[in-house]
Amino acid sequence: MSEFLDIVDTNDQVIGKASREDIYANRHTHRIVHAFIFNSAGRMALQLRSRNSPFCPLHWSTTVGGHVQSSETYEEAALRECKEEIGALIPLTFLAKDFYTAPNRPDKFLTTFKAVYDGPLEPNPEEVEEIRYFEMGTIRDMVKNGEKFHPELLFLLKKHYS
Repeated sequence: MSEFLDIVDTNDQVIGKASREDIYANRHTHRIVHAFIFNSAGRMALQLRSRNSPFCPLHWSTTVGGHVQSSETYEEAALRECKEEIGALIPLTFLAKDFYTAPNRPDKFLTTFKAVYDGPLEPNPEEVEEIRYFEMGTIRDMVKNGEKFHPELLFLLKKHYS
């Protein structure tokens, strides 16, 4: 079953909709959500993407991330992705909305949320290999040492947590 996403212009206004496959094949600008989950000790949870992921398998990524489906708000998408990927409905706070561009990829609006949460996380094994909490200094060292990171995570870390 194909997932449908909204196509947006450079002002993030919906101008159409297309299947996820068409979005990527034709490089249509679309919407993505991310959520950074911290524990009360200030450590950031990162997910190691599934080895079966079609893009960036076994790369560290935000705690939660995914496509905003057609007619869905950013917040609805982030909450849905939390439930799907980590098995928890976590109250989220808006962090930022950024325009993201990368070579040979469609442009995207990345809307990022954050939360402090000490409850249980139950990673969906079809999407997530593991979730681990890290000190920010450790994450910086991992980046410096060439660990595999999803490019959107690197962008968000540099912009909001450098």
